[in-house]
Amino acid sequence: MKNTLFLLFLSLITLTGVKANNKNKQPNLIVIMTDDMGYADVGFNGCQDIPTPNIDKIAEQGVRFTQGYVTFPVCGPSRAGFLTGRYQDRFGFTTNPSIDPNNPISGLPVEEETMAQVLRKADYKSGIVGKWHMGTHPNFHPLERGFDYFYGFLSGGHNYFPNELKLNDLSEVTKKWEWYRTKIIENRTKVETDEYLTDELTNAAIGFIERKVENKEHFMLYLAYNAPHTPLQATEKYLSRFSNIEDKRRRTYAAMVSAVDDGVGRILEALQQGGVDENTIVVFLSDNGGAHNNASDNGPLRGLKGDLFEGGIRVPFAMRWPSVIPSGQTYEKAISSLDIMATVVSQNNIEINTHRPLDGVDLIPYLTGQNDGEPHDFLFWRKWEQNAMAILQHNIKLVANGNQDKTRPQLYNLSSDLGEETNLKAKDAKYYQDLMKEWEKWNKELKDRVFPTLGGDNWWHD
Repeated sequence: MKNTLFLLFLSLITLTGVKANNKNKQPNLIVIMTDDMGYADVGFNGCQDIPTPNIDKIAEQGVRFTQGYVTFPVCGPSRAGFLTGRYQDRFGFTTNPSIDPNNPISGLPVEEETMAQVLRKADYKSGIVGKWHMGTHPNFHPLERGFDYFYGFLSGGHNYFPNELKLNDLSEVTKKWEWYRTKIIENRTKVETDEYLTDELTNAAIGFIERKVENKEHFMLYLAYNAPHTPLQATEKYLSRFSNIEDKRRRTYAAMVSAVDDGVGRILEALQQGGVDENTIVVFLSDNGGAHNNASDNGPLRGLKGDLFEGGIRVPFAMRWPSVIPSGQTYEKAISSLDIMATVVSQNNIEINTHRPLDGVDLIPYLTGQNDGEPHDFLFWRKWEQNAMAILQHNIKLVANGNQDKTRPQLYNLSSDLGEETNLKAKDAKYYQDLMKEWEKWNKELKDRVFPTLGGDNWWHD
């Protein structure tokens, strides 16, 4: 009897220890997303005129993705794909939502689960700091979509200087772009700010991290910087670092990126000081490629924000998880922002609604050497309004950009033609036809635009 009780006691201790150990292995997640940043505007992608030592640490201490994609070449739909882990066209999020707070359909459909809602099932606390852009009606507020903390703005763009934020909220907006001048919101309350917005967002992010660490809570933080999206605004603190750049616009852009890099450094330091650095996944990416109006640089890639050429959808992308992902990697196979959700869901063994399956994959086996295959057989894109499409099979890409007829896409081999200059359609008609069939099959699963433009109220559109 004594032996039996002793063995039961040992078993109980062992099971308790395993459960605690498994809980400790649940990784925190921080996703740092910039806005309209060029592919070639980070050091780990070869940038020469803008030092980004802190952003580069994420790649150096983890993995740099050379072929990291987002699901759309414009802010709103790209973020909707990331936040749900699903192609946003599956739920009709085909364009940027309006900024009208009275529109109950213009935003991320409430039927879709956000990353924050999914992670609640594993007892995570989630925060978003910065740009929301998933709808401004109360139904779409971050605190209604699984987030426990919000600090930032609901619209798609914002001014950076505190003295310019004179409107209390969206109800005071009377003309196009005035939403850039609204006050910052903390949870549901407007707050007065006195620092450059990028610095304010970093401060709020660090405050969230410190509170979660103090409370010993697993957390997810979506740090959505609006830099370096226009307007091009920077303080002298950051401008003074780039007196060598003669082009005024590029100099200001560089200063804005440098402010983000400082923020990333402070975030990484906060993780170390909190003792959670080893078990926190940190992802860095842009929401789309560099834009025509912010002096960004997409390097060898063709196209800009808004294009389905590589310059619109291939973005700077890096990930680190010190306790799991070997450092110093360069990963050259195609991955997607969709994979962020799938990766963290897999680490927590969270069950996903079978009616709304994820489109991403768990990247960890590919980054630890357990799987040397291709993460994706195909990646897809659609711009419903412009009748544009793209499909990628490893390094072969079929794309019809802009308002081209979908019967006349162009075929490129990105391995030898990164700039998408030589159309191979005539040489490989069968490959073209096979890819077109795959895209058409995927397209049948999608919805048309759910929230159309609002006619005479076009000024609400970002």
